[in-house]
Amino acid sequence: MTDANNILKDMNDRSRDVFRAVVESYLESGDPVGSRTLTRSLSEKVSAATVRNVMQDLEFLGLLDSPHVSAGRVPTQLGLRMFVDGLLEVEDLKAQDREKIDATLGRNSGDVSGMLDRVGAALSGVTQGASLVLTPKHEAEIRHIEFVSLGHDRAMVVLVFSDGHVENRLFTPPPGQTPSSMREAANFLNALVEGRTLSDVRLDMQEEIATRRQQIDNLAHQLIESGLAAWEEDGSDQARLIVRGRANLLADNGVTEELDLIRSLFDDLERKQDIAEFLELTEEGEGVRIFIGSENKLFSLSGSSLVVSPYMNADRKVIGAVGVIGPTRLNYGRIVPIVDYTAQLVGKLLSDRS
Repeated sequence: MTDANNILKDMNDRSRDVFRAVVESYLESGDPVGSRTLTRSLSEKVSAATVRNVMQDLEFLGLLDSPHVSAGRVPTQLGLRMFVDGLLEVEDLKAQDREKIDATLGRNSGDVSGMLDRVGAALSGVTQGASLVLTPKHEAEIRHIEFVSLGHDRAMVVLVFSDGHVENRLFTPPPGQTPSSMREAANFLNALVEGRTLSDVRLDMQEEIATRRQQIDNLAHQLIESGLAAWEEDGSDQARLIVRGRANLLADNGVTEELDLIRSLFDDLERKQDIAEFLELTEEGEGVRIFIGSENKLFSLSGSSLVVSPYMNADRKVIGAVGVIGPTRLNYGRIVPIVDYTAQLVGKLLSDRS
Protein backbone atom coordinates (compact mmCIF):
# COMPACT_ATOMS: atom_id res chain seq x y z
CA MET A 1 0.00 0.00 0.00
CA THR A 2 2.95 2.33 0.55
CA ASP A 3 3.77 2.53 -3.17
CA ALA A 4 0.18 3.39 -4.01
CA ASN A 5 0.08 6.09 -1.36
CA ASN A 6 3.33 7.58 -2.68
CA ILE A 7 1.93 7.68 -6.20
CA LEU A 8 -1.16 9.48 -4.95
CA LYS A 9 0.94 11.96 -2.99
CA ASP A 10 3.04 12.77 -6.08
CA MET A 11 0.04 13.39 -8.34
CA ASN A 12 -0.91 16.91 -9.32
CA ASP A 13 -4.48 18.12 -8.85
CA ARG A 14 -5.50 17.46 -12.45
CA SER A 15 -4.25 13.86 -12.42
CA ARG A 16 -5.94 13.23 -9.07
CA ASP A 17 -9.24 14.67 -10.34
CA VAL A 18 -9.13 12.60 -13.53
CA PHE A 19 -8.25 9.46 -11.59
CA ARG A 20 -11.04 10.01 -9.07
CA ALA A 21 -13.55 10.68 -11.87
CA VAL A 22 -12.57 7.48 -13.73
CA VAL A 23 -12.90 5.31 -10.62
CA GLU A 24 -16.18 6.85 -9.44
CA SER A 25 -17.72 6.50 -12.90
CA TYR A 26 -16.55 2.90 -13.15
CA LEU A 27 -17.87 2.01 -9.68
CA GLU A 28 -21.24 3.44 -10.63
CA SER A 29 -21.63 1.92 -14.10
CA GLY A 30 -19.08 -0.88 -14.41
CA ASP A 31 -18.22 0.41 -17.89
CA PRO A 32 -14.88 1.68 -19.23
CA VAL A 33 -14.66 5.48 -19.07
CA GLY A 34 -13.65 7.57 -22.10
CA SER A 35 -11.93 10.96 -22.13
CA ARG A 36 -14.88 12.69 -23.78
CA THR A 37 -17.20 11.50 -21.01
CA LEU A 38 -14.80 12.77 -18.35
CA THR A 39 -14.58 16.30 -19.78
CA ARG A 40 -18.26 16.75 -18.88
CA SER A 41 -17.78 15.73 -15.23
CA LEU A 42 -14.51 17.47 -14.31
CA SER A 43 -14.67 20.74 -12.39
CA GLU A 44 -11.75 22.08 -14.45
CA LYS A 45 -12.60 22.77 -18.08
CA VAL A 46 -10.04 20.90 -20.16
CA SER A 47 -10.04 19.33 -23.60
CA ALA A 48 -10.62 15.66 -24.30
CA ALA A 49 -7.05 15.46 -25.66
CA THR A 50 -5.65 16.74 -22.36
CA VAL A 51 -7.72 14.25 -20.39
CA ARG A 52 -6.61 11.49 -22.73
CA ASN A 53 -2.95 12.33 -22.07
CA VAL A 54 -3.54 12.27 -18.29
CA MET A 55 -5.26 8.89 -18.58
CA GLN A 56 -2.31 7.52 -20.54
CA ASP A 57 0.01 8.67 -17.75
CA LEU A 58 -2.22 6.97 -15.17
CA GLU A 59 -2.18 3.81 -17.25
CA PHE A 60 1.63 3.94 -17.36
CA LEU A 61 1.63 4.14 -13.54
CA GLY A 62 -0.46 0.95 -13.39
CA LEU A 63 -3.58 2.66 -12.04
CA LEU A 64 -5.78 2.38 -15.14
CA ASP A 65 -6.13 -0.23 -17.85
CA SER A 66 -7.69 -0.40 -21.33
CA PRO A 67 -9.80 -3.56 -21.62
CA HIS A 68 -10.19 -3.01 -25.37
CA VAL A 69 -8.58 -0.76 -27.94
CA SER A 70 -10.17 2.72 -27.87
CA ALA A 71 -12.75 1.57 -25.33
CA GLY A 72 -11.90 3.89 -22.45
CA ARG A 73 -10.22 2.99 -19.17
CA VAL A 74 -11.06 1.05 -16.03
CA PRO A 75 -9.15 1.11 -12.71
CA THR A 76 -6.72 -1.71 -12.03
CA GLN A 77 -6.61 -3.52 -8.70
CA LEU A 78 -3.76 -1.20 -7.68
CA GLY A 79 -5.86 1.78 -8.74
CA LEU A 80 -8.86 0.61 -6.75
CA ARG A 81 -6.70 0.03 -3.68
CA MET A 82 -5.22 3.50 -3.96
CA PHE A 83 -8.69 5.01 -4.36
CA VAL A 84 -10.05 3.11 -1.35
CA ASP A 85 -7.10 4.03 0.86
CA GLY A 86 -6.67 7.64 -0.17
CA LEU A 87 -9.73 9.07 -1.92
CA LEU A 88 -12.77 7.09 -0.79
CA GLU A 89 -15.46 9.20 0.85
CA VAL A 90 -17.46 6.98 3.19
CA GLU A 91 -21.13 7.92 3.26
CA ASP A 92 -23.29 8.24 6.33
CA LEU A 93 -25.46 5.20 6.92
CA LYS A 94 -28.79 5.81 5.19
CA ALA A 95 -31.85 5.75 7.41
CA GLN A 96 -33.63 3.21 5.20
CA ASP A 97 -30.65 0.82 5.34
CA ARG A 98 -30.46 1.17 9.12
CA GLU A 99 -34.20 0.50 9.46
CA LYS A 100 -33.99 -2.68 7.35
CA ILE A 101 -31.12 -4.04 9.42
CA ASP A 102 -32.74 -3.06 12.73
CA ALA A 103 -36.04 -4.66 11.69
CA THR A 104 -34.31 -7.93 10.82
CA LEU A 105 -32.35 -8.13 14.05
CA GLY A 106 -35.22 -6.85 16.16
CA ARG A 107 -36.94 -10.23 16.30
CA ASN A 108 -34.99 -11.29 19.36
CA SER A 109 -36.19 -14.85 19.75
CA GLY A 110 -33.24 -16.14 21.75
CA ASP A 111 -32.05 -18.24 18.80
CA VAL A 112 -28.55 -16.92 18.02
CA SER A 113 -28.04 -18.99 14.87
CA GLY A 114 -31.43 -17.92 13.54
CA MET A 115 -30.68 -14.29 14.30
CA LEU A 116 -27.31 -14.48 12.50
CA ASP A 117 -28.94 -16.18 9.54
CA ARG A 118 -31.31 -13.20 9.32
CA VAL A 119 -28.30 -10.87 9.55
CA GLY A 120 -26.88 -12.55 6.45
CA ALA A 121 -30.18 -12.22 4.62
CA ALA A 122 -30.45 -8.54 5.63
CA LEU A 123 -26.91 -7.71 4.49
CA SER A 124 -27.45 -9.47 1.20
CA GLY A 125 -30.77 -7.72 0.61
CA VAL A 126 -29.61 -4.22 1.60
CA THR A 127 -26.35 -4.32 -0.37
CA GLN A 128 -27.52 -6.50 -3.28
CA GLY A 129 -24.28 -8.44 -2.84
CA ALA A 130 -23.54 -11.77 -1.23
CA SER A 131 -23.01 -11.90 2.52
CA LEU A 132 -20.83 -13.94 4.84
CA VAL A 133 -21.53 -14.25 8.56
CA LEU A 134 -19.03 -16.01 10.80
CA THR A 135 -20.95 -17.13 13.89
CA PRO A 136 -19.40 -17.39 17.38
CA LYS A 137 -18.04 -20.65 18.69
CA HIS A 138 -20.34 -22.27 21.23
CA GLU A 139 -18.28 -22.13 24.41
CA ALA A 140 -20.75 -23.33 27.02
CA GLU A 141 -19.77 -26.35 29.11
CA ILE A 142 -20.86 -29.77 27.87
CA ARG A 143 -23.51 -31.42 30.03
CA HIS A 144 -24.08 -34.69 28.21
CA ILE A 145 -23.08 -36.77 25.16
CA GLU A 146 -25.26 -39.48 23.69
CA PHE A 147 -25.03 -41.91 20.75
CA VAL A 148 -28.31 -42.69 18.93
CA SER A 149 -28.69 -45.56 16.48
CA LEU A 150 -30.63 -44.70 13.31
CA GLY A 151 -30.09 -48.03 11.57
CA HIS A 152 -27.35 -50.59 11.03
CA ASP A 153 -25.25 -48.12 9.02
CA ARG A 154 -26.32 -44.76 10.46
CA ALA A 155 -25.94 -43.20 13.90
CA MET A 156 -25.95 -39.79 15.50
CA VAL A 157 -23.81 -38.27 18.22
CA VAL A 158 -25.61 -35.63 20.29
CA LEU A 159 -24.03 -32.94 22.48
CA VAL A 160 -26.14 -31.17 25.11
CA PHE A 161 -24.61 -28.01 26.62
CA SER A 162 -25.16 -26.49 30.05
CA ASP A 163 -27.09 -23.56 28.53
CA GLY A 164 -29.57 -25.91 26.83
CA HIS A 165 -27.97 -25.66 23.35
CA VAL A 166 -27.98 -28.97 21.45
CA GLU A 167 -25.80 -30.00 18.50
CA ASN A 168 -25.71 -33.30 16.64
CA ARG A 169 -23.78 -34.99 13.83
CA LEU A 170 -24.65 -38.00 11.66
CA PHE A 171 -21.97 -40.64 11.06
CA THR A 172 -21.46 -44.24 9.92
CA PRO A 173 -20.86 -46.45 12.99
CA PRO A 174 -18.53 -49.47 12.98
CA PRO A 175 -20.11 -52.79 11.94
CA GLY A 176 -21.66 -54.80 14.74
CA GLN A 177 -22.67 -51.91 17.01
CA THR A 178 -25.01 -52.82 19.86
CA PRO A 179 -27.09 -50.78 22.32
CA SER A 180 -24.65 -51.76 25.08
CA SER A 181 -21.59 -50.56 23.11
CA MET A 182 -23.33 -47.23 22.46
CA ARG A 183 -24.12 -46.83 26.17
CA GLU A 184 -20.56 -47.76 27.11
CA ALA A 185 -19.10 -45.26 24.61
CA ALA A 186 -21.39 -42.48 25.85
CA ASN A 187 -20.63 -43.19 29.52
CA PHE A 188 -16.89 -43.17 28.83
CA LEU A 189 -17.05 -39.83 27.02
CA ASN A 190 -19.36 -38.23 29.59
CA ALA A 191 -16.84 -39.02 32.32
CA LEU A 192 -14.20 -37.13 30.30
CA VAL A 193 -16.13 -34.11 29.00
CA GLU A 194 -18.72 -33.13 31.59
CA GLY A 195 -18.17 -29.54 32.70
CA ARG A 196 -15.70 -28.77 29.91
CA THR A 197 -16.12 -26.74 26.71
CA LEU A 198 -15.57 -28.10 23.21
CA SER A 199 -12.35 -26.08 22.93
CA ASP A 200 -11.05 -27.67 26.14
CA VAL A 201 -12.04 -31.13 24.99
CA ARG A 202 -10.40 -30.86 21.57
CA LEU A 203 -7.04 -30.09 23.09
CA ASP A 204 -6.55 -33.40 24.84
CA MET A 205 -9.43 -35.74 23.98
CA GLN A 206 -7.38 -38.09 21.77
CA GLU A 207 -4.62 -38.32 24.36
CA GLU A 208 -7.04 -39.20 27.16
CA ILE A 209 -8.78 -41.80 25.02
CA ALA A 210 -5.42 -43.43 24.23
CA THR A 211 -4.39 -43.36 27.92
CA ARG A 212 -7.65 -44.91 29.14
CA ARG A 213 -8.10 -47.25 26.16
CA GLN A 214 -8.16 -50.38 28.35
CA GLN A 215 -11.31 -49.18 30.16
CA ILE A 216 -13.59 -49.90 27.17
CA ASP A 217 -14.03 -52.75 24.75
CA ASN A 218 -12.96 -52.60 21.12
CA LEU A 219 -16.42 -51.92 19.67
CA ALA A 220 -17.08 -49.00 22.01
CA HIS A 221 -13.62 -47.62 21.18
CA GLN A 222 -14.35 -47.80 17.43
CA LEU A 223 -17.69 -46.09 18.02
CA ILE A 224 -16.01 -43.23 19.90
CA GLU A 225 -13.42 -42.80 17.15
CA SER A 226 -16.16 -42.73 14.46
CA GLY A 227 -18.27 -40.24 16.40
CA LEU A 228 -15.36 -37.90 17.06
CA ALA A 229 -14.25 -38.10 13.43
CA ALA A 230 -17.74 -37.06 12.33
CA TRP A 231 -17.59 -34.13 14.72
CA GLU A 232 -14.22 -32.97 13.41
CA GLU A 233 -15.15 -33.39 9.73
CA ASP A 234 -18.48 -31.60 10.05
CA GLY A 235 -17.75 -29.81 13.28
CA SER A 236 -18.75 -26.52 14.77
CA ASP A 237 -15.87 -24.57 13.22
CA GLN A 238 -16.93 -25.59 9.74
CA ALA A 239 -20.62 -24.96 10.38
CA ARG A 240 -19.92 -21.42 11.53
CA LEU A 241 -19.90 -19.76 8.10
CA ILE A 242 -23.29 -18.61 6.79
CA VAL A 243 -23.34 -17.68 3.08
CA ARG A 244 -26.35 -15.79 1.70
CA GLY A 245 -27.18 -14.00 -1.56
CA ARG A 246 -25.14 -16.06 -3.98
CA ALA A 247 -27.69 -15.31 -6.71
CA ASN A 248 -27.00 -11.56 -6.41
CA LEU A 249 -23.40 -12.00 -7.46
CA LEU A 250 -24.21 -14.45 -10.23
CA ALA A 251 -26.95 -12.23 -11.64
CA ASP A 252 -24.64 -9.21 -11.63
CA ASN A 253 -22.22 -10.72 -14.10
CA GLY A 254 -22.95 -11.91 -17.60
CA VAL A 255 -19.46 -13.04 -18.68
CA THR A 256 -19.30 -16.84 -18.80
CA GLU A 257 -15.71 -17.14 -17.56
CA GLU A 258 -16.35 -14.80 -14.63
CA LEU A 259 -19.59 -16.60 -13.77
CA ASP A 260 -17.68 -19.89 -13.59
CA LEU A 261 -15.09 -18.33 -11.26
CA ILE A 262 -17.78 -16.90 -8.99
CA ARG A 263 -19.61 -20.23 -8.90
CA SER A 264 -16.34 -21.90 -7.91
CA LEU A 265 -15.85 -19.38 -5.09
CA PHE A 266 -19.29 -20.02 -3.65
CA ASP A 267 -19.04 -23.77 -4.07
CA ASP A 268 -15.86 -23.63 -1.97
CA LEU A 269 -17.50 -21.44 0.64
CA GLU A 270 -20.59 -23.61 0.87
CA ARG A 271 -18.41 -26.69 1.28
CA LYS A 272 -16.58 -24.66 3.97
CA GLN A 273 -13.21 -25.52 2.40
CA ASP A 274 -11.73 -22.07 2.94
CA ILE A 275 -13.16 -21.13 6.31
CA ALA A 276 -9.66 -21.01 7.78
CA GLU A 277 -8.82 -18.12 5.47
CA PHE A 278 -11.98 -16.27 6.47
CA LEU A 279 -11.22 -16.87 10.13
CA GLU A 280 -7.81 -15.28 9.64
CA LEU A 281 -9.43 -12.10 8.32
CA THR A 282 -11.15 -11.54 11.67
CA GLU A 283 -8.06 -11.85 13.82
CA GLU A 284 -6.47 -8.53 12.86
CA GLY A 285 -8.42 -6.41 15.35
CA GLU A 286 -11.54 -4.30 15.08
CA GLY A 287 -12.66 -2.08 12.22
CA VAL A 288 -13.84 -2.56 8.66
CA ARG A 289 -11.32 -4.06 6.26
CA ILE A 290 -11.50 -4.10 2.47
CA PHE A 291 -9.92 -6.84 0.36
CA ILE A 292 -9.81 -6.26 -3.39
CA GLY A 293 -9.35 -9.09 -5.90
CA SER A 294 -6.20 -11.11 -5.37
CA GLU A 295 -5.26 -9.35 -2.09
CA ASN A 296 -6.77 -12.35 -0.32
CA LYS A 297 -6.38 -15.84 -1.78
CA LEU A 298 -9.92 -16.77 -0.82
CA PHE A 299 -11.28 -14.39 -3.48
CA SER A 300 -8.36 -14.12 -5.88
CA LEU A 301 -9.71 -16.46 -8.56
CA SER A 302 -13.13 -14.84 -8.79
CA GLY A 303 -11.77 -11.29 -8.79
CA SER A 304 -14.29 -10.38 -6.09
CA SER A 305 -13.95 -7.84 -3.29
CA LEU A 306 -14.80 -8.34 0.36
CA VAL A 307 -15.81 -5.71 2.91
CA VAL A 308 -15.61 -7.33 6.36
CA SER A 309 -15.75 -6.30 10.00
CA PRO A 310 -15.34 -8.43 13.12
CA TYR A 311 -17.80 -8.19 16.00
CA MET A 312 -16.89 -8.51 19.67
CA ASN A 313 -18.37 -9.75 22.91
CA ALA A 314 -18.68 -7.80 26.15
CA ASP A 315 -14.99 -8.48 26.91
CA ARG A 316 -13.94 -6.86 23.59
CA LYS A 317 -12.85 -10.22 22.23
CA VAL A 318 -13.42 -10.93 18.53
CA ILE A 319 -15.96 -13.76 18.31
CA GLY A 320 -17.15 -13.54 14.70
CA ALA A 321 -17.46 -11.35 11.63
CA VAL A 322 -19.90 -10.06 9.03
CA GLY A 323 -19.00 -9.20 5.46
CA VAL A 324 -20.24 -8.48 1.96
CA ILE A 325 -18.78 -9.96 -1.24
CA GLY A 326 -19.29 -8.36 -4.61
CA PRO A 327 -17.53 -7.42 -7.82
CA THR A 328 -14.51 -5.14 -7.50
CA ARG A 329 -16.74 -2.25 -8.55
CA LEU A 330 -18.63 -2.38 -5.24
CA ASN A 331 -20.04 0.87 -3.93
CA TYR A 332 -17.47 0.86 -1.13
CA GLY A 333 -18.53 4.24 0.26
CA ARG A 334 -22.06 2.95 0.91
CA ILE A 335 -21.24 -0.63 1.96
CA VAL A 336 -18.52 0.19 4.52
CA PRO A 337 -20.93 1.93 6.95
CA ILE A 338 -23.53 -0.82 6.47
CA VAL A 339 -21.05 -3.57 7.39
CA ASP A 340 -19.65 -1.49 10.26
CA TYR A 341 -23.09 -0.79 11.73
CA THR A 342 -24.21 -4.41 11.39
CA ALA A 343 -21.07 -5.73 13.10
CA GLN A 344 -21.46 -3.32 16.01
CA LEU A 345 -25.14 -4.15 16.37
CA VAL A 346 -24.53 -7.91 16.34
CA GLY A 347 -21.78 -7.53 18.94
CA LYS A 348 -24.08 -5.50 21.20
CA LEU A 349 -26.95 -7.99 20.88
CA LEU A 350 -24.71 -10.94 21.71
CA SER A 351 -23.08 -9.07 24.61
CA ASP A 352 -26.52 -8.25 26.05
CA ARG A 353 -27.37 -11.96 26.06
CA SER A 354 -24.30 -12.93 28.12
